[in-house]
Amino acid sequence: MPVDDPLTRLQDATALWSIHRGTTAEVIEAACDCLVAGVDSPSLRILAGVSPSAGIQDLVRWLEPTLDELGLAYFPQGSRVGEDAAVRIMATRLLAGALIPRELARWAHSAIGHDGTPLAEELVLLDDDYDTLEYGEETETDIDARVLAEARRVTAAEDHRRRSQTQQSSQTTRSAAPLSGDHS
Repeated sequence: MPVDDPLTRLQDATALWSIHRGTTAEVIEAACDCLVAGVDSPSLRILAGVSPSAGIQDLVRWLEPTLDELGLAYFPQGSRVGEDAAVRIMATRLLAGALIPRELARWAHSAIGHDGTPLAEELVLLDDDYDTLEYGEETETDIDARVLAEARRVTAAEDHRRRSQTQQSSQTTRSAAPLSGDHS
C-alpha cells in the first residue's frame, strides 16, 4: 500500500535509505513526487534533480537542507534514530496490510539484527521463533499475533511521542503569550 502523502513518502524513503534499506533513486523519486504534488522548496528542487547514480555525498549535500526546509527529520546513515524510524515505518506498513507478520519479523532480523536498536529487539526474536516453530508449542498464528501486538506497541510509542510534542508546543506557546491587561 503506497502512502498518499508525498512528505511522508519522502520521510520514509530517507529513513530507509539511512539504514541501507532504501536507494538513492527512491529518495530522489520521493522528492520528485513532492514537487508534482505542489510541495516546493529551493533545496527540494535540487534534490529532485540529483542523479540516481550520484554518490552519497551529493545526496546528503541536498538531503539535509531539504528535510530541514520541509520540517522533516534527517537521519544520518547507520544511526540509531534512523533504525527506530525504519522499524516504525515497517510496523506501520504491517498494520496497513502491506506486509504479513512474518515479513516484518524477517525484515527486522535482516535489516536491524540482534545488535541494533532495542525498538526492534522483540521483532528480531520473533523471527527466531518462526524459524523454530517445529520445536515449540506455538503455532504460526500465535507468533503472527505477537508480531501484530509488537507492531502496535512500536507505532503507539511514536503516536504518544507526537502527541506529547504537540501538547508541549501548545503549552509553550500559551505560556509565551503576553497576558492581556499586563502593561508593566
